[in-house]
Amino acid sequence: MIGTSVLELLSTAVLMLDENLHVTYANPAAETLLAHGLKHLIGAELPRILPGNSAFMQRLRQALESEGGIIDNDIELDIGGERLRLSCVISPVDAGEARLVVELREVEQQLKIAREAKMLEQQEVNRELIRNLAHEIKNPLGGIRGAAQLLERELGEAELREFTQVIVKETDRLQALMNRLLTPNRLPRVAALNVHEVMERVRTLLTAEFPDGLAVRRDYDTSLPELRGDKEQLIQAVLNVARNAAQATGGRGEIRFITRIARQVTIARLRYRLAVAISVEDDGPGVPAELAERIFYPLVSGREGGTGLGLSLAQTFVSQHGGVIEFESVPGRTSFTILIPVVEGPLP
Repeated sequence: MIGTSVLELLSTAVLMLDENLHVTYANPAAETLLAHGLKHLIGAELPRILPGNSAFMQRLRQALESEGGIIDNDIELDIGGERLRLSCVISPVDAGEARLVVELREVEQQLKIAREAKMLEQQEVNRELIRNLAHEIKNPLGGIRGAAQLLERELGEAELREFTQVIVKETDRLQALMNRLLTPNRLPRVAALNVHEVMERVRTLLTAEFPDGLAVRRDYDTSLPELRGDKEQLIQAVLNVARNAAQATGGRGEIRFITRIARQVTIARLRYRLAVAISVEDDGPGVPAELAERIFYPLVSGREGGTGLGLSLAQTFVSQHGGVIEFESVPGRTSFTILIPVVEGPLP
């Protein structure tokens, strides 16, 4: 018999069928894809679970009769009234009652995993580059500041001393910027936390920063489990995302804070049974198309005067918690969603 413990961890939906196309096994990813629980799947006829897919059922029967495998990287199935593009592998087996193994994966999910892997790889390269650059810039800043202060003492005219004060203030500003670039080096201080305490802290900070006309709506799932993480880092991550949303609306739009549980989530090629999804939605103009692929890169900003560090730092903090930030954007609605896996077991 094929061991099923490994199949439980796959992000690919796996079904095992008998000679009459009854389901003998379904992994959690198959439950998610087909929107049916295990109790409804086991023993059920696949044609009844997936009505309106006669061509696909015919291919399954052909695979049974010929005892040959079938691979199709682009098929369409009607699942729950929605047409989905899937890649499909059908393999004959002789494992107990099972005669076919069917593997299904959404084409969009494959593209998403590839994009996520590329983004994480690029982020690591960018972080290393920025860290090295920040160190190189930070070293001479102290010398420049000290020299400006010494020069100020030697200057008799107040008007000239104003120029040295400008140098001091600008070096301080650059010093603060370098410190922000180097901040993610600190590892998370992990403790149990309530995600809604994080959200409410961010809401308080955001309404204080944008007091005129910004509306913050809340849509919380109060049954969410506790997370394990660094509270201050998560507050900063959510605040950076929310501040970006507020700035996109000019500080006078509407922002929605939404929390939900996500099931059977794949993050960085790892599958988690549960994850907490934190969404920040705004009614601004949306993310420019030319920035969509680079929005999490450091020093990339669609706002005049922006540093391009907020979303990059947020993604870094979330990545250190095993999570990821995703976004969808059209004019009038932009949604950034932070996904953080719920990890069971004792605190380290």
